[in-house]
Amino acid sequence: MRYLAPNVITVLAICAGLTGIRLAFENRFELAVSMVLLAAFLDGIDGRIARMMKGSTKFGAQMDSLADIVNFGVAPALVLYAYMLDQARSFGWIAALLYCIACCLRLARFNVMLDVLDKPLWQNNFFTGVPAPAGAMLVMLPVYLGFLGLAPTRALAFAAAAYTVGVAVLMISRLPVYSGKAAGTKLRSDWVMPTFLFIVVYVAFLMSYTWQTLTLTTIAFFITLPFSARAWKRFEAADARAAAAAVAEKDGSEAIS
Repeated sequence: MRYLAPNVITVLAICAGLTGIRLAFENRFELAVSMVLLAAFLDGIDGRIARMMKGSTKFGAQMDSLADIVNFGVAPALVLYAYMLDQARSFGWIAALLYCIACCLRLARFNVMLDVLDKPLWQNNFFTGVPAPAGAMLVMLPVYLGFLGLAPTRALAFAAAAYTVGVAVLMISRLPVYSGKAAGTKLRSDWVMPTFLFIVVYVAFLMSYTWQTLTLTTIAFFITLPFSARAWKRFEAADARAAAAAVAEKDGSEAIS
């Protein structure tokens, strides 16, 4: 069961993503977006459950990667196309294609970088480019705004197509994005209850004001990107200073000898 359970969750995530596509083409867009978000949630926990149950396998890793293409690439693009991008005709379809391709490239690069071992430990706290799950959340911002009352006009469809291409560029870019992997591993005891309260409040708002909360979350993610880049540069500068100090110390030792 410890090997089977994570793979079952991955299959359920794929089913949710594909069902979201079906619902979108039936014009049941709120349910469609909900299914895509459910697929993203299930896809996000299957790997963690596998590690907790000590049931990680190469088969599961490959299956999870393929599920990511469906849940974070194909499903969001087609839902957005059915909701709005189709009004931009070929431009909308090209934008959806570019987003899907960018998602595939992003996931392929992520899988390759897992094999890179000779890198500083601090780099594990950053993604290179916007990760696929975040990209799926970002690209559906026009849908959230539509649910809040912004009518999907033809002009807005062209703007959404340009926005979709912009998200695709962010996914395949070299922009450092904070991963949050280290968050919680060394959480101070006096921050435990406030963090728990924040999570509860966020989930409560997400359930009660879903589209408003997702819109604000998307905007907040964009705001954090410059801070991630600045943190990366600080770490790089610290590494450069440490390397320069090591070289200077080595030169000084050789000069004395």
